[in-house]
Amino acid sequence: MTTWQGWHRFATTPPPQPPAPGEPARGVEERLAYHSGFVTVRTPAIDTLTTGVRTLMILGRHQQTTARPSLIVTGPAAAGKTTALLHVGRACHLAHTQQHPPATTTHAPVPVVYVLVPPAATAKALATEFARYLGIPVTTRMTQAQIADAVCHTYNRAGVRLVLIDEIHRLTPRTTTGAETADLLKDLTERIRATFVYADIDVTTTALFSG
Repeated sequence: MTTWQGWHRFATTPPPQPPAPGEPARGVEERLAYHSGFVTVRTPAIDTLTTGVRTLMILGRHQQTTARPSLIVTGPAAAGKTTALLHVGRACHLAHTQQHPPATTTHAPVPVVYVLVPPAATAKALATEFARYLGIPVTTRMTQAQIADAVCHTYNRAGVRLVLIDEIHRLTPRTTTGAETADLLKDLTERIRATFVYADIDVTTTALFSG
């Protein structure tokens, strides 16, 4: 899902449905496929997150001079943070495309972006991940600044409204590389007209929030 094609497939594929009354019993493989689909139950936590993200997206539309407000999803391991993040992203994707149907099939709206922070990510590596999502051409000779410029220009042209960033704990601002990568994220939040949502395990106890 770290490319637009993969995300679009995920967001537009209906969740698996149980058999209707009167249908023949499903085989073992079909049952396993159904249960591996991980149907998301709309718990109060999911609803709170969804409402919070939508509120920030509305507020961010009118923010012009500084970085737009962001949101962090944190908690213990296996608490469902990524699942919640993907659910909110899918809901925003479907709501946006319903309100703004594409004029042509070749120019579909790109309301949501999902990015995984690479292990030991440098600023250039993270910028490349943003570029890869929309298939922005990147060469080895390009500098980090050039990639970031291409990303910001393309994301704003594509109408990106929500950026989901997972595995944020991989950023370690106590190192020179980590600090440069964190600075890149700050730069992107100021230049891309979208709401940023971060997720990971106990983020508030990591070096990202120290000091």
